[in-house]
Amino acid sequence: MSLPIDTILCGDCLSVLKTLPDDSIHCCVTSPPYYGLRDYGMDAQIGREDTPEEYIARLTAVFREVMRVLRPDGTLWLNIADSYCGTSGKGTARDPKYPNGRNGQIVSLSRMVQGCKPKDMIGIPWMLAFSLRGAGWYLRNDIIWAKGNPMPESIKDRCTRSHEHIFLFSKSKRYFYDWQAIAEPIAPTTALRKKNGRGVGKYSSPVPGQPQTQNINKPREKDSITDEMISPVRAKRDVWFINTVPYKGGHFAAYPPKLAENCILAGCPAGGVVLDPFMGSGTTGLAAKRHGRHYIGIELNTAFCSLARDRIGGDTP
Repeated sequence: MSLPIDTILCGDCLSVLKTLPDDSIHCCVTSPPYYGLRDYGMDAQIGREDTPEEYIARLTAVFREVMRVLRPDGTLWLNIADSYCGTSGKGTARDPKYPNGRNGQIVSLSRMVQGCKPKDMIGIPWMLAFSLRGAGWYLRNDIIWAKGNPMPESIKDRCTRSHEHIFLFSKSKRYFYDWQAIAEPIAPTTALRKKNGRGVGKYSSPVPGQPQTQNINKPREKDSITDEMISPVRAKRDVWFINTVPYKGGHFAAYPPKLAENCILAGCPAGGVVLDPFMGSGTTGLAAKRHGRHYIGIELNTAFCSLARDRIGGDTP
């Protein structure tokens, strides 16, 4: 079977995934519907299950199929956030960016959760991470997406939530990961320290049990290290500071393109294929197209399929 590329397939993600060939996708970047948050009015939608366990089981089944279609060196980048037990006020919350209301956001289902007290965090991200690890995925990273402009919350007994999780999973022990594609510039003080021949920090000390080959607090001979010998970049760290961006389409759960771009640049080679089984407004496809990758999107809601096609075709933010 030939692989359909640069297309959005409308239908239930689990059913559509089963039509794709084995070992054919380079990378999957996705954000499934969060538990108990929105009702999109679709019979087969994920996120409105009676219990978190049912929700996790359905997602685990989907990502088993994702594992099958990924190449042996493929990766999965999964954006997920937590839910609270007993947060029945979600249905009346309004986002200042969308004063007419958020599409499908109604009273949360998570009023009663076995093992949780009212106001407890349920722990959805780690429930899912451990379930996927048990299904055979390698759990490689918990990346924190830190938002400088989070949605305000009318709470007075905890901090406002301003982060979500991005889990990096791999299908195999060895996998494609281009660290240089998302590398960060080193700090000027780090470059100066390296040029002076010093260790990690001013007060670095030998590691117990390790041979000491040089005095790491003593500068080397002058001019022994040149600027050309110092790498101007470092591996990207696991906290990503990315603000949310406004989107005027009819889908209000769109993550920013920069978030998808980081995952795609690191996880998919140029010319490769990126999969998103929960395509929504098409952010993953948009980011893939901008960076010379192909995409395959799957979306249950036909209105969102049209929305994503128009957005990617017009290359709008």
